[in-house]
Amino acid sequence: MTSSIETIEIKELFSLLPHRYPFLLIDRISNVEGDQRGVGIKNVTFNEPHFGGHFPGDPIMPGVLIVEAMAQTAGAICAKENSKGKRKLVYFMTIDDAKFRRPVVPGDQLELRVVKQKQRGNIFKYDCEAWVGDEKAAEAKIGAMMVDPEEE
Repeated sequence: MTSSIETIEIKELFSLLPHRYPFLLIDRISNVEGDQRGVGIKNVTFNEPHFGGHFPGDPIMPGVLIVEAMAQTAGAICAKENSKGKRKLVYFMTIDDAKFRRPVVPGDQLELRVVKQKQRGNIFKYDCEAWVGDEKAAEAKIGAMMVDPEEE
């Protein structure tokens, strides 16, 4: 495990995750401690495509996208620490105990706090929370599996 605290900026996220606009849902990850924990940052802006229909005149970030942002945060720190310099994919496997506490709206900055609970081989489990300021917006337990991408 890496003992220093690091930040993963957007260019490095491109190398760790296959997601791109409009589905890359994190802007950076701070306070990264190996694959043990990190805080993803998502700046929520009105020009994101889902706000046109969710909901017109009252834009709210869909809960499923908040969960996806948590999963991307966990996946990126998992890949950074465990890929050993090779390209890896991290697949979202499970979501448990998801709860949504407050709406997330344009102008909010989401803090996606992820903490690894356990690992067995290439399977990882993370406890995740999404915060806006001092209010918890959502929480979930996420399972992921890291694999080698298929050769092309």
